[in-house]
Amino acid sequence: MSNRYFHLRMSSSYQTDENDIKDLAIEVLHDDEWETLDLGIRSPGFLLYINALFSCQHLYMRTNSAESDLVIESSTGELKVEAGEFWNLISVSVSFDVKLKSGSATEEYIRYITERMTHCPVSTNLPENINMEISVKFDK
Repeated sequence: MSNRYFHLRMSSSYQTDENDIKDLAIEVLHDDEWETLDLGIRSPGFLLYINALFSCQHLYMRTNSAESDLVIESSTGELKVEAGEFWNLISVSVSFDVKLKSGSATEEYIRYITERMTHCPVSTNLPENINMEISVKFDK
């Protein structure tokens, strides 16, 4: 059996200087079609798990942006996951493209935010041997 690949995308808007969520939508790529991620009691456990990772990364991105006086208007994000035959994580790539309402995203702030994202509770419980890439880009 071959590896398993997952691709989620998120779009969000925000409503306060603390980057509180106004609207949020998450979609999952299924059979080359984007579908709304509608989680419920019958949702596959692994999809719940990687969505938890995505949500945790999003929380740390927006919270640490607010701590750096970066007020976000909107963002889009992507999560790509590769898992092995037995559902073991091999690689994780998370990226966010952020449109700022105010503030200036210096390289120092971006390094701080992406470093903090590695400390979200889900990320800290990932196996140490996986390849994890985190990217955040800001635009005014």
